Amino acid sequence: MIAPRKLFEGHPPKFTEGQLVRHLRYDYRGVIVALDRECQADEAWYQANKTQPDREQPWYHVLVDGAAHATYVAESNLAADTSGECVVHPWVNDYFDEFTGQEYRRNDTPWPHGAP
Repeated sequence: MIAPRKLFEGHPPKFTEGQLVRHLRYDYRGVIVALDRECQADEAWYQANKTQPDREQPWYHVLVDGAAHATYVAESNLAADTSGECVVHPWVNDYFDEFTGQEYRRNDTPWPHGAP
């Protein structure tokens, strides 16, 4: 679900849709396609997650560069990617209209995939 910043009371998201990010532990790059106020994954998925970061923080759906899948990542596991390099992913054109050299411009296509 795409949530406006005003819904993130107490902990506004550090990242926005279209922003380039890097996973701190697994060192992959990607672009944020959607975000949730807190983890929306079910308990079984969460328990299977190797890092189990706090559920009560923003979580992001990230299109992974050089892959054909998206990941669901807690804010504490992400850092801004300032490389200025585009993300190569088969879904980029479905959810973004353009790449500015710094970020992608998100279109109105809803993110249908939900939490894992």
